[in-house]
Amino acid sequence: MTDDNAELHHELRQYLIGFALSLALTVVAFGLVAWGGLAFKTALATIGALAIIQIIVQFRYFLHIDLSAQKREDLHLVLFTILLLTIMAAGTIWIMSNLAVRMM
Repeated sequence: MTDDNAELHHELRQYLIGFALSLALTVVAFGLVAWGGLAFKTALATIGALAIIQIIVQFRYFLHIDLSAQKREDLHLVLFTILLLTIMAAGTIWIMSNLAVRMM
């Protein structure tokens, strides 16, 4: 029973760490926009970096996907999904821009 409690305590701690990190990253991004003291390109780059860090935090603490050998299959599935979405988005943009050129 104590092993179950220890595992539950560890899992709850991981969720709370993930929540705190996500909340902090969101508050920082909101603060950058609300403060308005940065140049547009600098703010955009900073928010983009914070978004990438937010994705990593979400994968690690909530989806439990990391670089360990046990989670390698899940990581491959996520990367393949990202590849498919990128191909679909790039193909859509390519077709729509080609159609726009033909309409002119």
